[in-house]
Amino acid sequence: MSEKALFEPYALGNLTLTNRIVMAPLTRNRAGAGLAPTDLTATYYAQRASAGLIITEATQISPQAQGYQDTPGLYTPEQIAAWRVVTDAVHAEGGRIFVQLWHVGRVSHVDLQPGGAAPVAPSAIRAQTKTFVNNAFTDVSEPRALELSELPGIVNDFRQAAAN
Repeated sequence: MSEKALFEPYALGNLTLTNRIVMAPLTRNRAGAGLAPTDLTATYYAQRASAGLIITEATQISPQAQGYQDTPGLYTPEQIAAWRVVTDAVHAEGGRIFVQLWHVGRVSHVDLQPGGAAPVAPSAIRAQTKTFVNNAFTDVSEPRALELSELPGIVNDFRQAAAN
């Protein structure tokens, strides 16, 4: 691809991007109260709106989906309203923005889970990694295996977060 092509408009489905530059998701651990984006989040993304497309930091679909401290969600009215401020700020600068939705599964800690429950995963095998919680990196907690009956609820959480 030539340098010229990098800066030319690009059709992505029914969207036309101003260029082919895409800002990849970057976990920032800066969500505010209620795990909602803040005014600083809106400023941060608006300053980068000259990219053809911004993909937001990973955003959890439910309280159970959280794996790191201070990451934003997209499942409460307050979070939805805060993300609207962010997207409006990016659009005001002529940018396009997509949200990266996630459920971290076993890469979580009981301190991040509702009621201190074990994280959920396909199996009860602990990941050999750390997560950021209580202002420090610590080993993830041992998960519990999901029941098959729980899967439709998680699929619906993704569906609802996308609709939000």
